[in-house]
Amino acid sequence: MASKLLRHSHLRLRALYSSNPSGSTRGLLSFRLFSNASSEKPTGFERASTSTSTSTSTSSSLKDLELAKFASIAETWWDSEGPFKPLHVMNPTRLAFIRSTLCRHFSKDPNSARPFEGLKIVDVGCGGGILSEPLARMGATVTGVDAVEKNIKIARLHAGLDPVTSTIEYCCTTAEKLVEEDKKFDAVISLEVIEHVADPAEFCKSLAALTVSDGATIISTINRSMRSYATAIIAAEYILHWLPKGTHDWSSFLTPEELVLILQRANITVREMAGFVYNPLTGRWLLSDDIGVNFIAFGTKNSQ
Repeated sequence: MASKLLRHSHLRLRALYSSNPSGSTRGLLSFRLFSNASSEKPTGFERASTSTSTSTSTSSSLKDLELAKFASIAETWWDSEGPFKPLHVMNPTRLAFIRSTLCRHFSKDPNSARPFEGLKIVDVGCGGGILSEPLARMGATVTGVDAVEKNIKIARLHAGLDPVTSTIEYCCTTAEKLVEEDKKFDAVISLEVIEHVADPAEFCKSLAALTVSDGATIISTINRSMRSYATAIIAAEYILHWLPKGTHDWSSFLTPEELVLILQRANITVREMAGFVYNPLTGRWLLSDDIGVNFIAFGTKNSQ
């Protein structure tokens, strides 16, 4: 599949790092273009959190209002024509990026039916399990965590329908709680969640703490741009009704530059980034160098 990483973002991110008081530019300068990435492990160059149920006293970076919002539509996770239809349609493209970056980083065969065999992966903010299940089918040992108990119940019920996905360990807990339990994973993935947390920086610190040294962290979210306001909120929520009204708060979005810097401060170096663009003619999402709206980032945890 013809897919690309950012070309123009390299210069913008270089400028950001140049103004960073720490003066650290090493990670950024080895930024890898997705379309040119080889199967070799790269030498250099992600607000979704999960929270706990309301009865848990553990501190969490998720907002209570967000918990209630997603709890109200939890039963529709596996309705491909329901409120989560955009995620179902986007899922193959998200998985293509995840497969490519993780296979290259962990020296796995991307053409294998189960390329993630031997990898421990946590899906933070797993919802009903629409990402956790394909990760398990690709051979990973998967833990799915979410703050909403209804989401976990739906995820367990659906995963139980297939012996392969029934091995997924679903927990109603938070990233912060997993850190307290000293859990570690080869790859930490959190997609379309970070824009719903109260403190993205603290959340990313939790994701980093869950990642083993030289492990992988993958985050996807929405850019805080005028285009995203027009498309992800006005069009998607109020005109096309792809999402329930009020799903997103534009002010909570992060720019790619902000996400890179937050992750750097959490000891995660961003190595690849790509945008998602929707083709209305085919009804599919494609990987692109356009990060003006939806984008995904892959990073690795720096060795201590």
